[in-house]
Amino acid sequence: MMSYIVRRLLLAALTVLAISVLSFIIIHLPPGDYVTSYISSMSASGSAVSEGEAAALREQLGLDKPITVQYMKWMALMLQGNFGMAMEWGRPVSDVIGDRLLLTVVISVAAIIFTWAIALPIGIYSAVYRYSFLDYVFTFVGFVGLAIPGFLLALIVMYIGFAWFGANVGGLFSPDYIEAEWSWAKVWDLTKHLPIPAIVLGVSGTAQLIRIMRSNLLDELRKPYVTTARARGLPEYRVIMRYPVRVALNPFVSTIGYLLPYVVSGSIIVSLVLSLPTVGPLLLKALIAQDMFLAGTIVLLLGVLTVIGTFISDLLLMWVDPRIRLGRQ
Repeated sequence: MMSYIVRRLLLAALTVLAISVLSFIIIHLPPGDYVTSYISSMSASGSAVSEGEAAALREQLGLDKPITVQYMKWMALMLQGNFGMAMEWGRPVSDVIGDRLLLTVVISVAAIIFTWAIALPIGIYSAVYRYSFLDYVFTFVGFVGLAIPGFLLALIVMYIGFAWFGANVGGLFSPDYIEAEWSWAKVWDLTKHLPIPAIVLGVSGTAQLIRIMRSNLLDELRKPYVTTARARGLPEYRVIMRYPVRVALNPFVSTIGYLLPYVVSGSIIVSLVLSLPTVGPLLLKALIAQDMFLAGTIVLLLGVLTVIGTFISDLLLMWVDPRIRLGRQ
């Protein structure tokens, strides 16, 4: 078991390194750089930037160096806990991201908890009582959840909240706590505002996992070991929960690997609609401004979230499936 965990940790470290290289290359793929975007924005506002000023700015920001030198400099800074300077903001990347990263993780975890809490029991019910009335209802609702984009659902929720209840459901904090320091009162205010964005972001994943769980469990319920367990007189609840559900959980657990980055990356437009202070809108602005340090850091963090999610799913699979734990698969 320890050798399995060590192998996964080594693979995770190599994957993070590869992601850092790819993210830095991807940021440099569009033509131009931050100075080019800066000159364009200045020209649009009626100001002019001379070639000498542009060259001096590139030298100051280190953009005149080869991409390999820029990457090595970025990695050296990251190993020291410094993600570089956000060029658009003129502040360290860690200060710009700040609470946004924490709030992004909180919303993502809340959305995943909502997804699992709803998808698991509904998926089991739909498989055990297939073709029942509620199975058709859950299937219809699931397809609707898959079809409706997150930003459209956010707009619908905002309209219902304002038209029916006269409340603004956007944001994560009340006006009194937006700029306030962290305290238990602010945490409680965040908790009260958290369900709506968690539900909006989790609906699509919930609908998808319901279908996955239902399909997996239906395949397992048809297998001979289930018939044998019933023939031995085991209670129906134990027959279903102890054997086929545990096996059907394998693909279900594996989805954690992509749920974390999916929630974060899929929340960009939803965050703009609901005015959520997450890293999604920040990534959009950084990409538009070609801010390589800020955009590269956020893309790298999304990759790290993927690696962390995959590692967690591997550990859960090892706990759920004895074949993996005993090295037989």
